[in-house]
Amino acid sequence: MQQGDLIEIEITDLNHTGEGVGKYRGQVIFVPDTVIGDRIQTRITYIKKSHAIGKLQTILQASPHRIRPRCIVADKCGGCQWQHIEDQFQLQVKKEQVQEVLTRIGGFTDPLVYPPLTGNSPLAYRNKATYPLGFSPTGNVQAGYYRRGSHHLINLNQCPIQDQALNPFLAEIKQDIQEQGWSIYDEKTHQGQLRHLSLRIGRHTGEILLTLISTDNNLQGIETQARQWLAKYGNLVGVTLNYNPDRGNAIFGTQTTTIAGRDYITEKFAGLTYQLAADTFFQINTEAAEALLALICQKLELKGEEILIDAYCGIGTFTLPLAKRVKEVIGLESYSFSLDRAKINAQLNNITNTTFILGAVEKTLPQLTVKPDIILLDPPRKGCDRSVLDSLLQLQSQRIVYISCQSATLARDLQYLCKTGDYQLLEVQTADFFPQTPHVECAAFLRQKNTNMVG
Repeated sequence: MQQGDLIEIEITDLNHTGEGVGKYRGQVIFVPDTVIGDRIQTRITYIKKSHAIGKLQTILQASPHRIRPRCIVADKCGGCQWQHIEDQFQLQVKKEQVQEVLTRIGGFTDPLVYPPLTGNSPLAYRNKATYPLGFSPTGNVQAGYYRRGSHHLINLNQCPIQDQALNPFLAEIKQDIQEQGWSIYDEKTHQGQLRHLSLRIGRHTGEILLTLISTDNNLQGIETQARQWLAKYGNLVGVTLNYNPDRGNAIFGTQTTTIAGRDYITEKFAGLTYQLAADTFFQINTEAAEALLALICQKLELKGEEILIDAYCGIGTFTLPLAKRVKEVIGLESYSFSLDRAKINAQLNNITNTTFILGAVEKTLPQLTVKPDIILLDPPRKGCDRSVLDSLLQLQSQRIVYISCQSATLARDLQYLCKTGDYQLLEVQTADFFPQTPHVECAAFLRQKNTNMVG
């Protein structure tokens, strides 16, 4: 087999980046835009020692799990990988993939994994969208997502996975930028002003925040334009300008200026009120996150006397609803802006049994003198530092709930926590925070082996 060859294969699996998997003469082939059960012709574009990559050419026989994408640019846009796969089969695959990773990496035998919890809909679920800006060949301002595997911009006027109230902004703000004559940043030459358009909406409040990310914090005419936007869009509560002059892939800079209105939206989550700024980390699928939180509360069977540590607590998304159900919560967070928001959100909801500590979990967790009953973990994709896992083993809380957006690092960390015999993995609840993509959220429930707790 050589690069450029046109071959026929059957897709028998999906990998964790969402590509279909088939074999040709014993060689593994990854092909995007396919699904288990497809028989296809694919042209080989890249060959490595472990596998080859192909581009879909012809569907000879369509899988029963294949559907027509709900987006006209689904085959080009890098925002979704699984629009061509029926929704229920997506959920089945995600559950099976988590089971496989827990077995292969974690070493667990027949781990108990439940099918994904879902939000209200597999479409129109995203409460935030940040679009890179560009110019068309004819000089018109564009906003959208990059073509898969490239920095070629696919222009969008609507997106089926974002909250549909954001579509008018996506279609119309570009025209206003064009009329203002603001330049668009070119990542090759590092010239130009505007880099991204960011939109955030409260799913339960309807409030919208519009943010422009710019290399220039003195855009001419921005104040007048911002007031016009507030007058035009009744649900728009604020326009902010984020200053990011740095080269690199980071979207937001560290300085945000309020141009009109306020610099945050209010949102309801699990019955509580939160303030969310443009760059605040908040789960992208509000309803699915609420479903996962409700299940965590149910599984923990909280009595109101527990001491709970929330490591990587962020703005208190899960911290504060849990604080309403326990005696005391200690939140650990390394990002000062998030911790400040957590404190504000606690005050907004009159929650007084929380203590928030600034610093890396690797440093703050082993310094705690309190004996927790429950530890909640929600680390970044890379998982927990080894020192954090060692601290967990030393603290010996009765329960650990480990939330993860990366099943491979979750499996690795669970294996470390359970290999000593201190903890046993009870079950893993998956959650579909990102429909139409291969990403899956997990909540793993661990119990101390020598505890007398039931459940």
